[in-house]
Amino acid sequence: MIRVWDPLLRLFHWSLVASIAIAWLTTDAGTTWHAWIGYAALGLIGFRIIWGLIGPRYARFTQFIRSPGEVLSYSRDMLQKREPRYIGHNPLGAVMVVVLLLTTAATGATGWLMTEPGRLASLPDMPAFVTSAFADEDDGGKYEYGESDNEGASEVLEETHEVLANLLLLLIFLHVGGVIYASYRHKEMLPLAMTTGKKPAPGPDDIA
Repeated sequence: MIRVWDPLLRLFHWSLVASIAIAWLTTDAGTTWHAWIGYAALGLIGFRIIWGLIGPRYARFTQFIRSPGEVLSYSRDMLQKREPRYIGHNPLGAVMVVVLLLTTAATGATGWLMTEPGRLASLPDMPAFVTSAFADEDDGGKYEYGESDNEGASEVLEETHEVLANLLLLLIFLHVGGVIYASYRHKEMLPLAMTTGKKPAPGPDDIA
């Protein structure tokens, strides 16, 4: 056995799992708890970005993010059940990590904007997201930015937040499915590895 995942990375992983789960459970329990859990998730994402730049080898983005060609090649090998075992994230797993981080960040950011109306108004580009149906048209045929724009922007923002949250849930299911497949395919328990930090040492055909 070798140590792959460092303690801070493992703490981040399970803390993010917990924060997303609690955020879902508190969706209808009032905005305070839900908002603070969302802030915690954003803080965790911020930490992961920093740790991906300065952390240990297997935590760094440069170690596991692959080119599109490598991702496609790995995907083809996986369909033929001949993909190699990666000690760190495999190319598809790396894509999922990045997409999960971005979607979680976007979900948290839209939630943060929804918490206080002033935050929405402070964004100069936000009216661009509002369609003309939400605007007040004056006699000259131009749209005036007014209360209806704020309401329209808030509605669009809320819908975007919900879509991102549902997308995040779908991505999590896909991620779990990938973890189950890789655990079975390479005969190693990836959830246990993310708990203990240890994985079986690489074999001659494995990619470290």
